[in-house]
Amino acid sequence: MRYISTRGGIQPICFKDAVMMGLATDGGLLLPESYPTISCEQLESWRGLSYPELAFQIISPFADDIPADDLRALIQHSYGSFTHPEVTPVVRQDGVYILELFHGVTLAFKDVALQFLGNLFEYILAERGEILNIVGATSGDTGSAAIHGVRGKKGITIFILHPHGKTSPVQALQMTTVTDSNVHNIAIRGTFDDCQDMVKALFNDLEFKEKYSLGAVNSINWARVLAQVVYYVYAWLRVTDSGPKPVCFSVPTGNFGDIFAGYVAKRMGLPIGKLLLATNENSILTRFVNNGDYSLTGVVSTVSPSMDIQVASNFERYLYHLYAESPVKVRSAFAELREHGRIRFSDAEMKQVHSDFCSSSVNQAATLEMIGSFYRQTGYMLDPHTAVGVKAALDLLPDDVARICLATAHPAKFGEAVEKAIGVPVPLPDAVSILEGMPTRCDVMDADLEIVRDFISARIG
Repeated sequence: MRYISTRGGIQPICFKDAVMMGLATDGGLLLPESYPTISCEQLESWRGLSYPELAFQIISPFADDIPADDLRALIQHSYGSFTHPEVTPVVRQDGVYILELFHGVTLAFKDVALQFLGNLFEYILAERGEILNIVGATSGDTGSAAIHGVRGKKGITIFILHPHGKTSPVQALQMTTVTDSNVHNIAIRGTFDDCQDMVKALFNDLEFKEKYSLGAVNSINWARVLAQVVYYVYAWLRVTDSGPKPVCFSVPTGNFGDIFAGYVAKRMGLPIGKLLLATNENSILTRFVNNGDYSLTGVVSTVSPSMDIQVASNFERYLYHLYAESPVKVRSAFAELREHGRIRFSDAEMKQVHSDFCSSSVNQAATLEMIGSFYRQTGYMLDPHTAVGVKAALDLLPDDVARICLATAHPAKFGEAVEKAIGVPVPLPDAVSILEGMPTRCDVMDADLEIVRDFISARIG
């Protein structure tokens, strides 16, 4: 399997090189030259596999430069720390299926990919005798999952930028209480988009990237998207085990990475309907799907902060396919976005979009109401991001399909919002309760690229 850039400026590379490159050297995102096909016979043969066994079946065609035994061991090690034996169990609640993605070390869906990616990094670095300096941006969950995925690992140093005061308290503590010498937390006075823009700028500075051996841990790294494809297949197998039925996924979405993994699963042949893209008030992706309006506006702070994003990094991967794999059109689209703050689409392109996705924007009042009503009806607690997906599913998806809603975080990570909605405190898992009072380390700085660049180079140098 070889990997190419959405902007067409690199020669095809192998999987291990794609993992280490992160962002393509031409500023684009990496994608496989083609997708392997999942047949109906294969799907049926996978019923009854454990999560790690299924992950090996799905990931191995994409990672054919890693020996099978090594890949199995990496996968097994990655999911051995999850607190549920199924890793990503599916539970039925009040007419929807909840795909619980929060049983990893930081109680968020990012653990599913980042435990695997951290082990991949360590494996490849040891093989090559190299070092890696990871730079990433987070709106909350990616940072903590990335830090816990690489803390203490040989040959790796990590720098995570997050918007100061704009994550949940638990998200902040999960990052800043990790004081390992190879971990650096940077709180930026600004938005997530400011953090993400600076990270992209550092990677696009090819001299700086090469000099300091930068690597990407955000969902711009293809390995993260790949690892997330697995739980779409796993959930499909679980809800169809009593017979075939139409299946749709509802995905709370900010950076387009999680839902793009579902799109990849569908392209590979997983028989699912439209993917429901659920947003909060930061609704650029909903405006795109429903009206063809991909135009930049300001970021609104909400009770679902991991979705408080305007420029969705992984959207470029979808555009590449929407534009019939034309790097020229991708480059032109992002030039238009930089110059005019928007991207325009043809009628034919929007027809394709409407066959791939449907979308709904759920405001904060409706999110809190959904958390409260769902709890009163079922006794099940939704975190604010999951509630956005559940609300959208109940509003848009018909009753006669299996509606699988991705539960992207444990409710305790957003306890204040959940308690406000249900009127009772959220029980704290041990992984959260132990954070209070622990020593923290974090550097607060302005959204200034040169300040961040100097901080990183000084710590590495």
